[in-house]
Amino acid sequence: MSQTSRIEWTEATWNPTVGCSKISAGCKHCYAEAMAKRLKAMGTPGYENGFQLTLLPNRLSEPINRKKPAVYFVNSMSDLFHKKVSDTYIEQVFDVIERCPQHTFQILTKRAERLASYFRPRTVPSNAWIGVTVEDKLSGLARIDCLRKVEARIRFLSIEPLLEDLGKLNLDGIHWVIVGGESGPKARPMKVEWVENIRQQCEAQKVQFFFKQWGGWGADGKRRSKKANGRLLAGRTWDDMPAVSALP
Repeated sequence: MSQTSRIEWTEATWNPTVGCSKISAGCKHCYAEAMAKRLKAMGTPGYENGFQLTLLPNRLSEPINRKKPAVYFVNSMSDLFHKKVSDTYIEQVFDVIERCPQHTFQILTKRAERLASYFRPRTVPSNAWIGVTVEDKLSGLARIDCLRKVEARIRFLSIEPLLEDLGKLNLDGIHWVIVGGESGPKARPMKVEWVENIRQQCEAQKVQFFFKQWGGWGADGKRRSKKANGRLLAGRTWDDMPAVSALP
């Protein structure tokens, strides 16, 4: 079933697939993998295969059954554009999205090339925000160019975990940027100057900026407990995001 989310930039999660496989440095300490293992051990329905990619068609109707408008993060425990998810199944997911104009759906992927290929002959529903993960220069920056090819009303970047300074960014066609550090016992540190570089470029290019968290390390470069991960940057929180407006 859909779950209320603790993720700061969404309201609920919807996982018509679960499980994934690692493709880049950002996947090294995947929170979803650790959570899936715990859920399997607890006997939670849907996680019988742990973190192995699994389609859950019985979950497709969940947003349809919820009439009150909500912002859904789609596949918080997976990647909709994983190579083992067929185009036919992806079409079923987007069919549900189109049938639920009262909701807003945030879709995030690291498989940006497939994302662009999938939408080349297709139209993105107006209530679907499409994003890619950008964790470093090597794997992440090329995904932005792929995202620009997708004619979505809202295109966004999830720069989490931010693993290095990204240098100069071309944010043309990007509407929203989320930045966050890595969490968990093996979290890699994130430096203030890396985050400030992105924030300043968002401001200069008129892109909305959302700072999610420092993660396992504080702004002072010291390890922090989970409860003290913090959201302050330059003495304040940054919660800008696109306006959510349900369609008639």
